[in-house]
Amino acid sequence: MSTIALHQLNFNKFIDKETIQNRIISLAAEITQEMRDENPLFIVVLNGSFIFAADLLRHLDFACEIEFVKVSSYAGTQSTGVVKQVIGLNQSIENRSIIILEDIIDSGLTIDFLLQDLSRFKPKEIKICSLLLKPEALLVKLLVHYIGFEVANDFLVGYGLDYNGLGRNLPHIYKAV
Repeated sequence: MSTIALHQLNFNKFIDKETIQNRIISLAAEITQEMRDENPLFIVVLNGSFIFAADLLRHLDFACEIEFVKVSSYAGTQSTGVVKQVIGLNQSIENRSIIILEDIIDSGLTIDFLLQDLSRFKPKEIKICSLLLKPEALLVKLLVHYIGFEVANDFLVGYGLDYNGLGRNLPHIYKAV
């Protein structure tokens, strides 16, 4: 499908599943080269990152662990600007190499919140990997170590991204028209 409708909005296909998978393979190669001797802990930001994380982690061929956190700052099509942690970590991250996996970074408030929160537990290092980055929407300065795609400040759905609960299951990424 090149055009879909979710709730009252229409979306056109923006990034197809083959392009997404090829970029994920490249990201996995970058991460493998840099982190294979670290036994990193991947912290997956729910809900949107679960598909990206699953696909990325299947392409890593080294020892690593996975934890999940759930934070929220979205209502409808825009960030609320208020970040709240819902589910936290279940293990110590002291002296660990951490890679946060995020589906999309727009305002940067969620990742900034996580960086501050996780830093309290004295990890060795924290790196950020995001499938999508909206540089023009950033409200905070961030160093994103691994970026799948830089995109404009458009509203996107699919491949884990949703619009009020719909669209996460779509294999492609779509842009609102």
